[in-house]
Amino acid sequence: MLTERHLQIFIALAEEQHFGDAARVVGITQPPLSQGLRRLEALVGAKLFERGAGGVELTPAGVALLPYARRALTSIEELHQAAVSRDPEGPEIRLGLAPEVPPSAGAAVAVASGAVIPGSRVTVVTASTSSLINQVNTGRLTLAAVLHPVVLDGLEAGPVSLLPTWALAPAGVVDGEVVGLRQLKGLPVAVRPRTEAPAARDLFLDTLALHRPTGGTVVVTDERAGLAMAAAGQAIVVTADPALTAPGVTRHRLADDPLPLRLRLVWSRTRTPFLRPNDVMAQLTEALVAS
Repeated sequence: MLTERHLQIFIALAEEQHFGDAARVVGITQPPLSQGLRRLEALVGAKLFERGAGGVELTPAGVALLPYARRALTSIEELHQAAVSRDPEGPEIRLGLAPEVPPSAGAAVAVASGAVIPGSRVTVVTASTSSLINQVNTGRLTLAAVLHPVVLDGLEAGPVSLLPTWALAPAGVVDGEVVGLRQLKGLPVAVRPRTEAPAARDLFLDTLALHRPTGGTVVVTDERAGLAMAAAGQAIVVTADPALTAPGVTRHRLADDPLPLRLRLVWSRTRTPFLRPNDVMAQLTEALVAS
């Protein structure tokens, strides 16, 4: 059966004339794009592209069918928009938040999501950055606030927002409202598993090692587990949550803020028919920073 994804692959490949570039436009990797093209050619009963060393070109059959594919995809997008506009409950905005996003920032983005799209309903899920990227790519989420840097895999992304962080240390480990990382000696820094956000975690660890060559790290499941270890005198937590605290733990601003929480909003251009990325993302990013 001919699907919307088949049309997206056909049009993207015709415009980009390169498998890798077309895959990024559609928001998938190259193997499924090639498989989708083979299925499409089988469905229409014609070869649509000639493959060469530098890329691909439309065959005469491809040239003839391309205008019909464009019109069909436009009709499908208009159908999506019409369905959303007639939904008595309004469009649903499915928002994903990385667990490192402070509650106040997540709430601000959720409120802004509903405000910029009148009548919308906002549902929120929390998952690792790697999982959120996959869910946005597959259409299970409308947009997500994820850690930066991250491999976008064809997704669109807003500007990077930097949220300040604090060090939570066991009482008595260090004195002063503002401290340098080198002053936080003797205890490991609590970090989440690398698989949750490989690129962002590597940047964090590299920066940490540059400013604090000794002390090491300890892997924790979440910030609450890290906070418990800090209260027990076993670890230091770096957090962007201004409300995270516990008895026996002191909060310190990091000098020169070497470990800000880097966040950005991501979405799929092909899976957000009622979202207007430029205007909406600008307002959402502003809400994230303002929080």
